[in-house]
Amino acid sequence: MLALPAAGIDLDVSSDEQIDESVRELSEVWDRLDVLVHSIGYAPRGALDGRFTDVTTREVWKITMDVSAYSLIGLSRAFRGMMPADSSIVSLSYYGAEKVVTNYNVMGVAKAALEASTRYLAHDLGQDGIRVNAISAGPVKTLAAAGIKGMRTMLGENADKTPLRRNIDQDDVAKAALYLCSDLGRSVTGEVLHVDCGQNIMGVVGM
Repeated sequence: MLALPAAGIDLDVSSDEQIDESVRELSEVWDRLDVLVHSIGYAPRGALDGRFTDVTTREVWKITMDVSAYSLIGLSRAFRGMMPADSSIVSLSYYGAEKVVTNYNVMGVAKAALEASTRYLAHDLGQDGIRVNAISAGPVKTLAAAGIKGMRTMLGENADKTPLRRNIDQDDVAKAALYLCSDLGRSVTGEVLHVDCGQNIMGVVGM
């Protein structure tokens, strides 16, 4: 297997200029980009704790939607020139895009926008042979998740509420991404793949 040179680039996705510069820098190291993984989510401090109407100010909305959702469009537009046919774009979402999750607040709205953007990008970039999908992962212990109030409790209680009676781990998400980015998923685009031990199929748990 051919080893590619490593490339580490600092990038503020809220800046179109920095996005364009990252394309230029990366093109000096690699001549193509086969996989683009969008794993970005941000909301200002305090936005993920409290009543949605109280903590979701206009500024909070702008910042969260820009960084967490629009960045997928901006990066896709900038890098598509480096991406050959059969390449893949994958983003990370969460069930809070579909149903209300306590304290997820504006991030849930941003993830809903991310999932809608996935479908529109899949339609648009399909003509270039680029596939676009999202993974809706169950709750998993990450640095980003630590910012959500009550996440530790959710992780502790979640396992018994899933059909498989367990939580997912980071490897589960990685393997799903590998499927979507490999030839195994060559005909899959515009999808939101749930990797959550079946949690998304459940209604009321326990009667």
